[in-house]
Amino acid sequence: MSGFGDVLVDSVREKVFITGGASSNGVVVADFTGRVRSTIVNQPGADGLELSADGTKLYVALSAGDGISVIDTTTLTETTRHSTGAGTCPTHLARTGPVVWFGYGCEDGNWSGKIGRLDPAATPPVRGDLQGGTRFQRAPLLTSSSADTGPLVAGQLSLSQSLVQVYAVAGDVLTAGSSGDVVGAGLTDLDVAGDGATLFSAAGSRDRVEAFATADLARRGAYATRPRPAAVSLSPDSGHVATGALTSDDKDVQVFQIGGAAPANTISLDTGETIQPRGLAWSQDQSRLFMITRYGNEPQPHLEVERNPID
Repeated sequence: MSGFGDVLVDSVREKVFITGGASSNGVVVADFTGRVRSTIVNQPGADGLELSADGTKLYVALSAGDGISVIDTTTLTETTRHSTGAGTCPTHLARTGPVVWFGYGCEDGNWSGKIGRLDPAATPPVRGDLQGGTRFQRAPLLTSSSADTGPLVAGQLSLSQSLVQVYAVAGDVLTAGSSGDVVGAGLTDLDVAGDGATLFSAAGSRDRVEAFATADLARRGAYATRPRPAAVSLSPDSGHVATGALTSDDKDVQVFQIGGAAPANTISLDTGETIQPRGLAWSQDQSRLFMITRYGNEPQPHLEVERNPID
């Protein structure tokens, strides 16, 4: 791969899906040991990933293909491709119940970023321009607790002052709630607790991962990482948070118990190896933490597997 887009774990089938972003044309499939087993080809600009509620379908945002493909997670073959319209560049995905939301927008810097939805049971299945009055400079990063009612959180990546917008979800309707620039500059990653009440953010201008109440963006704690945090991922039970930063020391990835003052585990990468933005993902039983890294200025991503990351 010539870059990194997203990583997603299918714990039932013990597969790790990895995309390379706008310049790639496939999805790499690895096993739980980190070995590459296959590649799903003909996926132009494979970027954001999401699983269906029952885990039988993998959704892939095709940022260079103006569509979202649907992959059978058992056969690893594409079964359907939904067009999102010419010049849309769907990039980031999140799910609430059966509905898959996508952040899209091809142009950087002209405030063309929007939110659409894919509802396989609806006619038509794809609708766009659902972000309401909130404006995004480019395709917004999306995250959700996956519950039917959300919330869905959209964040603007890589701005000098990054906006986050919280939406309540009713079916395929978004209602804007709290919003603000509390996450700081250079937002790189977001995650939401399983109950939807707390938002976690990683932004390059900070030296910590921060937590906020989704109801009003009031602060709900901070986890001292290192300068330039790049990735944040909550454990499936929302009891721990994994953080990654672009460090030059031996504290590349740290795992904190929620509410804890000191890390429960610190993971050191090789010299010159750094965690990638949005490059952390857990197995469902929390026995493995999957980390996407790269060495120096090499564009190719690497997959590292940390066993028992909480112990």
